[in-house]
Amino acid sequence: MTRAGGARLAALLLALAAPLGAEPIFLSRQYSHCTNCHYSPTGGGLLTPYGRSLSREELSTWGKSPGATPSSREHEFLFGALKDLTGPVSLGIELRPAHLNFDYPGQSTTLDLFMNADITAAYRTGGWTFYGEFGRQPRQSGTLYESFEHWISYDGAQGFGVRVGRFLPAYGVRFPDHTTFTRAPLGLDDYDQVYAVEGSYKSDRQLIQVSLGPGRAEDVTDSDKRAITASARYQFDLTPRTVVVASGLVRDSSNVAPSGGATGLAFGFVPIRRLTVWTEGDVQFRSGEFKDHYYTGLVHASYELVRGLWLEVFPQIATAYGDSSAGTTRLGGGVNWLPRTHWNLLVNYYDDRDRQSGSHTRTLLLQLHLYL
Repeated sequence: MTRAGGARLAALLLALAAPLGAEPIFLSRQYSHCTNCHYSPTGGGLLTPYGRSLSREELSTWGKSPGATPSSREHEFLFGALKDLTGPVSLGIELRPAHLNFDYPGQSTTLDLFMNADITAAYRTGGWTFYGEFGRQPRQSGTLYESFEHWISYDGAQGFGVRVGRFLPAYGVRFPDHTTFTRAPLGLDDYDQVYAVEGSYKSDRQLIQVSLGPGRAEDVTDSDKRAITASARYQFDLTPRTVVVASGLVRDSSNVAPSGGATGLAFGFVPIRRLTVWTEGDVQFRSGEFKDHYYTGLVHASYELVRGLWLEVFPQIATAYGDSSAGTTRLGGGVNWLPRTHWNLLVNYYDDRDRQSGSHTRTLLLQLHLYL
């Protein structure tokens, strides 16, 4: 295995361990804001009671109730086994077994993995939300058991809100696949949460999120790596199915890295019924002796063949610092299927080509996401 091949394999293995993110493909259903279904304003994580019900009645292939009211508690925590014993506390458990086949020049690897098991809890009262997640997270340094996201927020009656704790900064479009070139390469991997204070404003057509904090959560206790980080994201809904997103992210210099950041523009639209298309382009920059830029871009198209069964294609490109002819192109596609409430089957194929050597790395991912 080459060093580059090993790095790609490690990145894809870690991708399997990531919690499920938001689903921007649901723009065709007029769900343009993550908070329609999730507690987190940046998407992903625990579903609200409304999000759970929606997952059953509108998004799954065979989950819809035959009558006007649900005939069972399938959409609730543990499929309703605990009934009302949890009271006002919302709970969720995520389990994710997966199969990975990874081919690179001269070699291949096949792995069957059980990557993560997380429990998430939220309590909401009077505009306040208390949120925490804890679980098993395999990483290059070994399996860890810890909380990767925990925060407290308050949403006022006039649309203004504030959040403090550990979370991913709001930026661009948060796709569930965190190896997407507009996420991980920009420092927005699922392990790049920050400790920060976030202020927000939302209305029927706008969402503004601005955050500031001491930097990546895993670096705040390391004086050499700690770097003040600020982010801003502005979303404007031109129509219920047409969205523009502008974002910016800045990190101060540390003792081991220069200052830098990224800025980007995304556009989501629904050209025909059942088809969602997102495009995003970003520029990442750094200062200091090696001052340079590189560029990332993607098109992500998802078509709902039948209710709950989505066909997806996602070509992408990422250049290298100071060399726009270098980097990687990705041709990818797959099937995303939600057969029953909170069952999610994913089949993805990636073909990554090094733009200078022309060598290919091909990956097949089969994954079951079970959300209890």
